[in-house]
Amino acid sequence: MALITKSIKGTQDVLPSESYKWQYVEKTCLEVARLHGYSEIRTPVFEHTELFTRGVGDTTDVVQKEMYTFNDRGNRSLSLRPEMTASAVRSAIEHGLINDALPVKGCYVASCYRAEKPQAGRMREFHQFGVELFGAPSPSADAEIISLANATLNELGITGCALEINSIGCPACRAEYHKALKEFFEGRKECLCETCLDRLDRNPMRIIDCKVPTCREVAKDAPRMIDYLCDNCREHFDSVKRYLSAMGIEYTVNPSIVRGLDYYTRTVFEFVSSDLGAQSTVCGGGRYDGLFGQLGGHDTPSLGFGMGLERIMLVMEAQGVQFPEPEKTDVYLAPMGEAAAVKCMELCAKLRQEGFSAQTDLNNRSIKAQMKYANKLGVKYTVVIGDSELESGIVRLKNMENGEQAEVTMDSGIVEALYDMGINDTIERLNETVAAFEDLAGLDALLGDSNNEEV
Repeated sequence: MALITKSIKGTQDVLPSESYKWQYVEKTCLEVARLHGYSEIRTPVFEHTELFTRGVGDTTDVVQKEMYTFNDRGNRSLSLRPEMTASAVRSAIEHGLINDALPVKGCYVASCYRAEKPQAGRMREFHQFGVELFGAPSPSADAEIISLANATLNELGITGCALEINSIGCPACRAEYHKALKEFFEGRKECLCETCLDRLDRNPMRIIDCKVPTCREVAKDAPRMIDYLCDNCREHFDSVKRYLSAMGIEYTVNPSIVRGLDYYTRTVFEFVSSDLGAQSTVCGGGRYDGLFGQLGGHDTPSLGFGMGLERIMLVMEAQGVQFPEPEKTDVYLAPMGEAAAVKCMELCAKLRQEGFSAQTDLNNRSIKAQMKYANKLGVKYTVVIGDSELESGIVRLKNMENGEQAEVTMDSGIVEALYDMGINDTIERLNETVAAFEDLAGLDALLGDSNNEEV
């Protein structure tokens, strides 16, 4: 029989053999956010198209070329979310989140959709970890957001990501910059693509973010926004840099960063990695003080970032970062006969209620086949139950790693033995840790004696 269809190009399946890696990355990201005071927010996967045309910007590549847009049965234009910030802000306005104590801190792990050319680190369905900070005008908020992104990368074991920052000013100073940009590109129209010719009058800053080689080449010599900052924006940017330096976070000012979405103001930043080839950005974000107003709310100073999980996974694999081993099944109960199968199902239910992972045979296999299956699963312990075990109420709990066996009572002994073994494992790990500290203490004492002698 032939498969009727395959997964859509630009999407991928996460199989059971790989899902634990995703779970680890997602859990780590959300835990770092929690430590910074951020709580999870979830929004629908599709929104009214107007949310993105007004929020993201109708001159961006995302809106012009990449959105999945369709009309529903009521002939309303809907779009799969291409990013999360506009959705998060819409939710905050709709539910009055900013009427509570400010700032409001939100985080998410979400799927997003863009009709891009699939390549390494760039999918049509992709996943983002991100944070949004509503109601925080201070440059210290910019520094916290960047610090949170940096801490996430560090916690995941990723090294060598370079932080690049820039300021793209506020509407006041950006107006002068737009005039300078328009004048610059007017004399080079013949080198611009059709899309950028349209952008020239509407939003010339978008030309700097164009991916067409001829446009990118011309944009290299374009005026820089950082040279047109007003006093307030320059002071804000200088303060951000002071905070980053105080936290020991290294950065480079890159005047060419403008980010691909129209809502950004003032601070923008990216973390880039050389392990991704052309798709070097693993995290990007910045401040968007005007987005609430654009979407029908009160102007609220806000900022955030998005981190592509597919790219994060690629960097981790390229750098050889070790993922924690997936959790293995605690015990496999192998029945011999129908009565034993019923008992195994009963015991599995009890074990699971006690917090242990347990499995039993579901395919009426022989004991040999069951043991082979349990070995493939990598289970920690096995128990074989037949007529004699049912009669005596005594079973043998076998350690699959070292082959040791222990006789225990069937109903309560298995649970008690698993608890005891878990406690013993914990004690053993604690003893190893204590021994390591004792070794360090001995080394410190030795160094102390040596230092005293020198004195």
